[in-house]
Order: sequence, then structure tokens, then C-alpha cells
Amino acid sequence: MLLLALFLALPAAAHDFWIQPEPPYSLLVGHGPYRRISPIPPSRITRFETIGDHLLVLETDDKAQSHLPAIRFNDYLAAEGLTPAIEERERTRRTGRDGSERYSRRAKALVGTGPDDPLFTRRLGLTLEIVPEPSPSALPVRIFFKDRPQAGALVKLTDLDHDEQPFESRRTDGEGRASFTLPKNGSWLLNVIWTEVLGPAAETDFATVFSSLSFSFPER
Repeated sequence: MLLLALFLALPAAAHDFWIQPEPPYSLLVGHGPYRRISPIPPSRITRFETIGDHLLVLETDDKAQSHLPAIRFNDYLAAEGLTPAIEERERTRRTGRDGSERYSRRAKALVGTGPDDPLFTRRLGLTLEIVPEPSPSALPVRIFFKDRPQAGALVKLTDLDHDEQPFESRRTDGEGRASFTLPKNGSWLLNVIWTEVLGPAAETDFATVFSSLSFSFPER
């Protein structure tokens, strides 16, 4: 029934995408005044399942494309910390040209339970995945891209009740790790984006993956 409700909520302009971790469950994009139900077509969803009753996972194909004028594309790369694209555009002297990417999404949500559930730290082998690590006093996470720890990725922690801007942002170290303040209540979102340079024969310049992990604390 939960999966059906999420599909019925589907009817992008915004980059962040996640599964709302508490009722009414839905797929959302954007933050603050720009938050809305995701318009993603169900045909683009390649995986949507529940693992162990409380962990939802969603994957999409990479058929969507984004084409932006140079100044907007450069601002987006800087805001999301996409250094492979920044460095490639500088190396090829294309920072003054429009940019393009094809993209896919990965989303996990812990529902009906809290971060102390063992499912919260389970790794699922997603192309780009946020994997929390056990800790009683902080929120350490590790980022994996194509099964390898990803250094230099910008990870953001957002309070979904006050989501105009991230609560904290951290870059991963050489082992793909970053650590955040441990929330005590409310609904929260971790998200990260990473990209790869494509060859000259590709339709777009880059292939980008958006990944999120949402969770909440049960009301006491």
C-alpha cells in the first residue's frame, strides 16, 4: 500500500529529490517555497521496493537531460561541488559555453522507525549511495560511487521542517567519509551529487547521479 501511495502521488526544475520519510509519503523535489511533488514519469523508475519493512529504495534511468546556459551551469557545478565537471570545463576552456548532462536518481528512505534501526546503516550497492556508519554521538556517513569510496563529494544535511538551506554541508575525505551533528528529532535529508565526464561522441557533456537518504525520528 505504501508503494502504491507513492506512485499515486506522482502527477525537473529542482535538483534535490527524495522520498518523504513520514506520512503523507510522497516523492518530492526542491526546498522551501520550491518544494513540490515530483513530476517524474513512473516509466523512468527502474526500481522501487521495500527492504526489511522499513527501508525504501528507488532508482531511475539516466534518460533525462539538462541543458543550461554557461553562467547557470557554472553556478550549479559550484553549488553542488561537482569538481570533475568544473575541472574538465576549465581544462578544455569551455567555462564560457553552455553545459549539459544526462542524469539519474537514487533515493533511500527509512520509514516507520528511527536511525537506530540497523537498516539505516545497510549498504545496498547503489551507483551513488549515502551509507551512515554506527555512532552514538554523531552522524558519520560514507559515500560510495560505483562501489568505491568517493573523495571530495559535497554532502548536505537538511532539516526538512526548515529546508530553505542545508543545516550542515561537508566534503568527504580521502576515504569517502564525512560527519555531521546527530539530529535528535524531526525529519531529515542527506543528499549528494556526483558526475563523470563523457566522451566527445556523447549527447551530453557529463553523466550525473543524484542520491538522497531521508529519515525521521518517531514521535515520543
